[in-house]
Amino acid sequence: MECLRDETPADRLYRKGLAIRYERHGGLWMPIMWRLALRGHTGAMIELADWFSYDNSAKAFGTPADAFSPAGLYHRAHRKGDARAAYNAAMSCFNRNDMAGYRRWLRRATNAGDADAGTRLRYFETRLWHSAARKVGRLRPEQKRDKFA
Repeated sequence: MECLRDETPADRLYRKGLAIRYERHGGLWMPIMWRLALRGHTGAMIELADWFSYDNSAKAFGTPADAFSPAGLYHRAHRKGDARAAYNAAMSCFNRNDMAGYRRWLRRATNAGDADAGTRLRYFETRLWHSAARKVGRLRPEQKRDKFA
């Protein structure tokens, strides 16, 4: 119960937006996320960046200089200390076949404290098992270590 008292109104609004998006509650989730992102909520920035980079094209990803492109949203969320933003940016780079960006963002996620990113950086696999890797020609069979990730 103590964690509920520590929750801010922005966190409650973020949870409401996630419930609308993923659990099909009534309402519009996009305006909620935009409101939170404009006020610096890192979770909302990551949700919007994930939504806008759905097709994994370089044009849709944008540049970090554009604050409202997926790259800019990931960059701003990472600068605020969110390791998940750096990890999601790394996976987006992988899905666009940008191995230099993949490694750079994995390193940033590792420095921010993401243990899974550290493992991936240590192995630095250029082939992964998920279906998005098939689209860029970097698919490999699933291995035992993938089940724990």
